[in-house]
Amino acid sequence: MEGLGSLLMSNVPVVVMMLVGVGLLVFEMYVPGFGVPGISGIALLVLGFVLLGPTLAQGLILFAILVAILCVALSICLITASRGRLSKSKLVLNDVAVAADAAENNDLNYFVGRQGVTQTALRPAGIAEFDGVKLNVVSDGEFIDKDARISVLSVKGNRIVVRELREE
Repeated sequence: MEGLGSLLMSNVPVVVMMLVGVGLLVFEMYVPGFGVPGISGIALLVLGFVLLGPTLAQGLILFAILVAILCVALSICLITASRGRLSKSKLVLNDVAVAADAAENNDLNYFVGRQGVTQTALRPAGIAEFDGVKLNVVSDGEFIDKDARISVLSVKGNRIVVRELREE
């Protein structure tokens, strides 16, 4: 370890350049995308390794230290992103899960029992119009021709099941 310490102390400008590279990589963790700070940070770190010219053992130790620093910085970045200002932003979707009663409160339930006309042939899926609203529908198993009168049997999520109204 004395060899690595003396190598770093004798090359202070190169060490500062590598620390700036680490700082740019940490900054890149907070900025979305892979842009100028990330590329510059990687370039400064590689150039620092080349200019230091450490032995294999010194290089591996220095590389392990840099990876550990970047891992700690990444974990801090992720924690602050999940608990900090970013998590309170309206740009981040926090509530992704759908409530259990969402199917019961589905606006498409309005169409249950309504009558409409098919706009395309239902084989078994197609498009139908109900009170001026075009919807994707599925027949209850049979093929239904275009311009046939239909009625909505049920709504399951976004699936609207219809049957043909036969004139008797």
